[in-house]
Amino acid sequence: MLVAVGDLEVPHTMSRASIERRLIDISSEMKKIEHELSVIDEQLAHFADTADDARLRSLVSETPLAAKEYREAEKTVSALRRDRESWALRLRKLEQRQDQLLDDLMEGTS
Repeated sequence: MLVAVGDLEVPHTMSRASIERRLIDISSEMKKIEHELSVIDEQLAHFADTADDARLRSLVSETPLAAKEYREAEKTVSALRRDRESWALRLRKLEQRQDQLLDDLMEGTS
C-alpha cells in the first residue's frame, strides 16, 4: 500500500500489532452484525407468514380492510428485506477488509 507524503508516495505498512487489533475489532463487529441478521431473519419469517395469512384473507374476503392489511404486511416484509440486505452488505465489506488485513499480516511474516 502506498501513502502520499508531500509529493512522494512511500510504502505504508501497518505494524503486526495494529493489524491484529484491527482484526479483533472487525471480528467483534462481524459477530454483532451476524446477531442482528439472525434477529432480522426471525422477524422476517414471522412477518412473511403474517403477510401470507393476510394475502389469503384478502383473497377470500375481498374487503378493502383485508386488502389494506395485506398491503401493510407486505410493506413490513419489504422493509425488513431491505434492512437485511443492508446488514448483509456491511458484513460482506467487513469480510473483505478482514481478508485484506489477513493478507497484509501474512505478507509481513514472509
